This record gives sequence, structure tokens and C-alpha cells, in this order.
Amino acid sequence: MARLGARAKALVRAGGEVLWPSRSLVSGARNIGEGALSPAEFARLTFISQPVCDTCGQPQEVDLGEETVCAACLAKPPKWGAARSALVYDEASRRIVLDLKRSGRRDGLAIMSNWMLEAARPLLADADMVMPVPLHYRRLASRGFNQSGWLAAGLARRAGLPLRVDILKRVKATPSQGGLSPRARKRNVSGAFALRKGKARAVEGRRVLLVDDVLTTGATLEACIRPLLKAGAAGVDIVTLARVVRARDTSI
Repeated sequence: MARLGARAKALVRAGGEVLWPSRSLVSGARNIGEGALSPAEFARLTFISQPVCDTCGQPQEVDLGEETVCAACLAKPPKWGAARSALVYDEASRRIVLDLKRSGRRDGLAIMSNWMLEAARPLLADADMVMPVPLHYRRLASRGFNQSGWLAAGLARRAGLPLRVDILKRVKATPSQGGLSPRARKRNVSGAFALRKGKARAVEGRRVLLVDDVLTTGATLEACIRPLLKAGAAGVDIVTLARVVRARDTSI
């Protein structure tokens, strides 16, 4: 019976490939074979690995050892404890991010979650829960999904951590951050997030792993962190699928 069941599942998978052939996460090309990326496409992706700034996760040119902090974070420390990202947000990864964010393409979530798990490993031991950056209810209703919620769910499942989507809420329906300067981004999301009523005790004394799709300036993430820290969270770390990488001063 088990053998028949396995054979039936194989037939279903084969039929699915005929009706819905594999489509590359990078190029969108169909019939690329097993998996969501061809070897050549995988090679185009830039994964972030050591050395990085221990605080913001920005790649560094020189490895100065563990717990190295870049000059930008020394000059103006962010509100989070540490941030890590799986990919550099560039031409190769852009389609992966935008297909997830704008089109709700979910077939690559398993591999994305695994990439984020590897990036987040230095932060997992201290984390008490995983939490996504929430959408305003009107945007969630119109879009029908929260891509950060999907990524957070995949990461929480693989890390064996509780997923909490019932604590943080977005109280302002702010315009898109796209095209705004860092200062304008910060103003745009100021006061945009709050804790749900009666949820302060859920984060008091606990360390939160906050998940989003892309880290650009960090304005949205810091706006999320403020109410969590005000409620007594022990700290908040950040994990994103991708991040924008800019030239910065070398680490100190």
C-alpha cells in the first residue's frame, strides 16, 4: 500500500510539471528542470557571508574578526541588536523579491526560508519568537497576503521558534517607501506601528527576531522596533531575505 501511495504521489508530481512547469525564480523561464534555479542562475546570486558588520550585517571588505562593527553603526547605532540578510539586493535577486512581494509567487518560499535560516543562524540561539513586519489592514485586504509573514512563517518553522503575528500591528496606511530619501522614509513610517491591546506582556523580557523582505535604510524596521522596546522587549534582531548594499566606511 505504501508503495502504491508513493507511486501515486510521483504521478501527481509528474502531472503537475506538465500542467505547471518549473519556472525560474531569477529569469522566469519555464522548463528549467528540477528546482527553482538553474546552476548558472544560482551562480548569479550574491549571498552575504562573513565578513559582515555584526550590527547591521553590511558586507565588509576586510575581515577584522568576530563582533566587528562598521563605522556607520558606531557613529549612529541602530535600534536593533543585530541584522542579517541572505542576499544582496541586485539585478539577479530583484525578480525573486518583487515576484514574491507584488505577485505573491510562493513556489520559492521553501528555498528562500532556507537561505534566511543560514543567514540567521548567529541570532537563533537568543531568539524567543519570530515576528513579521505587518501590513496595514487595508493593504493586506487589497493585496491578499503579507510576503513578510510568509517568510517569517518559513523561518520560524525551520528554526523551531514560535511565530507571533498577533502582537505588532500597522496603524498608519503609509505610502510606499520606494523613491524616498532616507530622511523621508523615516518620516513616512514614524508612528506607523503599535502593539495590539494587551500584548505587552508577550514581549516583555523576550528577544524578538523581526522578519522583512528587504533591508534598505532600516526606517520601517526601526519603526517596528520602537513599540517593542517600549513594551519591555529584551532586544530585537533583524533577518531579511535581501538587503541593499552601499559603499560605507571600513569596519573599526
